[in-house]
Amino acid sequence: MPIKPELKGFYPLDWRELSASVRFRRAKGRCEHCGRPHGRLVCVLADGRWWDEDLSRWRDDKGKRVRTNLPSPAELAPGFGHVWTKVAIACAHLNHDVADNAARNLAALCQRCHITHDRPEHLRRRRLTYLMRRAIGDLFTGPYR
Repeated sequence: MPIKPELKGFYPLDWRELSASVRFRRAKGRCEHCGRPHGRLVCVLADGRWWDEDLSRWRDDKGKRVRTNLPSPAELAPGFGHVWTKVAIACAHLNHDVADNAARNLAALCQRCHITHDRPEHLRRRRLTYLMRRAIGDLFTGPYR
């Protein structure tokens, strides 16, 4: 994921190498939460199940094998509700502190797991933004009615 310009100072100068080390050396090019492989097209169902080409099996959104009577993606009906997505692995800060670059705080996550992991933090920041806008409105235009 691209780094916001205002946060670049918090990342170390060797961030690219550190990120690549976590994603490809430690995680071996797979998401550490669900196991999706980097750079491949994966068939994903609406409930998060995805087709693991290496094992020729469906997996759930946590990466565990799923017992199902679903056929392989090639045999699914066209209107079944599946999509093909290219997996991109990014290095994520687990505690949302970009200054904490310890190995235990970094994880290689696919885009789905990364956004799921960050959802509570995004909601918290959104709430703060709304409260700040309201406070500025109260300061300059009086209280809202």
